[in-house]
Amino acid sequence: MFIGHAAVGFASKAVVPRASLGVLLAAPFLLDILWPIFILTGLESARIEPGNTAFTPLAFDSYPWSHSLLMAILWGALFGFIVYVVSRSAAFGAVVALATVSHWICDAVVHRPDLPLTPGGMIFVGMGLWNSKAATLAVELPLFALGVWLYVRATRPKDALGRWALAALVAFFLVAYAGAAFGPPPPSITAAAWGTLALVLLIPWAVWVDRHREVEAELS
Repeated sequence: MFIGHAAVGFASKAVVPRASLGVLLAAPFLLDILWPIFILTGLESARIEPGNTAFTPLAFDSYPWSHSLLMAILWGALFGFIVYVVSRSAAFGAVVALATVSHWICDAVVHRPDLPLTPGGMIFVGMGLWNSKAATLAVELPLFALGVWLYVRATRPKDALGRWALAALVAFFLVAYAGAAFGPPPPSITAAAWGTLALVLLIPWAVWVDRHREVEAELS
């Protein structure tokens, strides 16, 4: 749920308006930043299998350290605690922790039953929305639009960069999503891992966008 995760990050700005968008986007993407690292180091495994689902050719054979529910909670608690220590904001830390765990919840909607509850566990979860490309698009695109709308509602541009840099970031998400939905499968799982790891580049981009926008109004 690529842009579904992005939707969570953008929407979080409405809850903690003074928090950095870079961190708010990093939280729901954290598991997908860890996953390619674990793939490249051999801790987890996956395959390119066209037709595995209608939406993605990725077959996730084993990813208990990045994508089990237990580890998602632990990664979220760790990330949230770090954010709390640095920012001294309990609200910011809590939102980051919850946004990190939201990744697993969103994935449980779209994945086949391949998400483990615990490392080494034999119970796997997945509702299989990815088995229908049309249904996936019908769910994820409105969620993304809602998340971006909530971000825009909570902030306003300080200058032209604040407007156009945000538009470019949103456009990038949509183009990348279209490539994932309609483009050819990656040539290898290594290529897919490196491509996913490139998500980290979105964090400084989001920080830059946020610095050119200001808080419109905090929710009471």
